[in-house]
Amino acid sequence: MDVMAVTFTERERAVLAPLADAKVEPGPGEIAGPMLATLVSPGTEINSGFLGERFPSRPGYAAVFEVAQIGEGVEGVEGVGVGDRYFCMGRHQSWACTPAARAVKLPEGLAPEVAVAARLMGVPMTTLRTTTARPGDLVMVTGLGPVGHLASLVFQASGYRVVGVDPDEGRRKAAERSGLDRVIAEIREDDGALKGKVSLQLECSGNEAAAADGCGVVKKWGEIVQIGTPWVKKTDRSAYELVRAVFFNYVVLRSGWEWELPVEPEDFRPGSLIQNFETALAWLSTGRVKVDGLFSTADPERAQEVYGDLMKKQTEYLSTVFVWK
Repeated sequence: MDVMAVTFTERERAVLAPLADAKVEPGPGEIAGPMLATLVSPGTEINSGFLGERFPSRPGYAAVFEVAQIGEGVEGVEGVGVGDRYFCMGRHQSWACTPAARAVKLPEGLAPEVAVAARLMGVPMTTLRTTTARPGDLVMVTGLGPVGHLASLVFQASGYRVVGVDPDEGRRKAAERSGLDRVIAEIREDDGALKGKVSLQLECSGNEAAAADGCGVVKKWGEIVQIGTPWVKKTDRSAYELVRAVFFNYVVLRSGWEWELPVEPEDFRPGSLIQNFETALAWLSTGRVKVDGLFSTADPERAQEVYGDLMKKQTEYLSTVFVWK
């Protein structure tokens, strides 16, 4: 079987090429089958791959495939059947082979192009499980890219009051169309609706200025969770400004890396990535969270165009889903 994969062959060069070492036959505990859809993560895949330093590399973030082969010890135990559709953290390639324990069955009728959004929802869901803020509290999301946009919808669907912040007008309008309570262009310390009232800031932009500005409006003992990866320095603001605000405002500043949780459920741990994905898929299936119009679709053969447009922000969509034939 010829397995094709999106491959970064050099800086800013993406092609669809044969995968010589592709695993096709599932081993014990694994399931395999043809890929249906994969979602591009603009932040991670572009900064660490498309603009990376090691080539060739094969990116991937979220995938949905159809089960065609079942490994030993899976059938009858995990409830997996041929023809079932599963979500996993997979690469952009035409064939998937993954442990059944790390894949989640799609709810009936949920389209693969929609289901892949569960990966983005799973990122802020880690914070949802670990934050001290509770439903009814005010949450501020800075950066309304793919993760920030979904973070806003996830927390709003969980009963929090949410305000989204992004200087980009297109992203603000997209958030408004999705039904976000309040959307603004910037954080101002004289904003009486924010000052001293924000229990939790989800910093999804990766811009250090957003975290520094947040320190001026979160309530005492409020949390600022750094979800967006700070890939590069974006301002000349000093660390002194940040740590002074943290000290005198009693700010809890911490990482929002999703891998704080185990992949699979463990005793004495608050949830897992798999549980996050199960919840996200259920919410997408019932319409509790809607992603209509957020992502474009493309043939994987257009990988160069897709990554180029996302890198240059020459698209009205938050990201792209590859649809595999």
